[in-house]
Amino acid sequence: MKLVRDIMTTGVECCSTNDNIYEAALKMKQLDVGAIPIVDENKNLLGIVTDRDLVLRGYANKKPGSTSVSECMSEDLYSVTPDTDLQEASKMMSDKQIRRLPVVENGKLTGIISLGDLALDKQSDQAAGEALEDISVPNENSRAMH
Repeated sequence: MKLVRDIMTTGVECCSTNDNIYEAALKMKQLDVGAIPIVDENKNLLGIVTDRDLVLRGYANKKPGSTSVSECMSEDLYSVTPDTDLQEASKMMSDKQIRRLPVVENGKLTGIISLGDLALDKQSDQAAGEALEDISVPNENSRAMH
């Protein structure tokens, strides 16, 4: 049985609530990622901001680049622990229609797992395909963390 810790991305770049949406967007561009976790000074996970959040909650609402990232971030997050089974993580992603799951241990961000991570792992590639298929079909949960 493979666990999240076996394939998760560690050393995840983050923003704090002191950062603004321009800084978050620039960091996404530099890192070529679509989401940045928001943490406090102790690495406690507070939220996540996605490229979609920046567009829909920020720029499309005419918010300036100096707007605090906390005004655009998603706070109602689903997360897993490093010891979560990959099948369980994949099912959560499918059921909740999310592409990225923060990995949290004792409230602190330790990594992130994405559909891409699942797809790269041969044992969970089929689960990733099934999750993506479910995510691609909109349902009542298609609000946060796309």
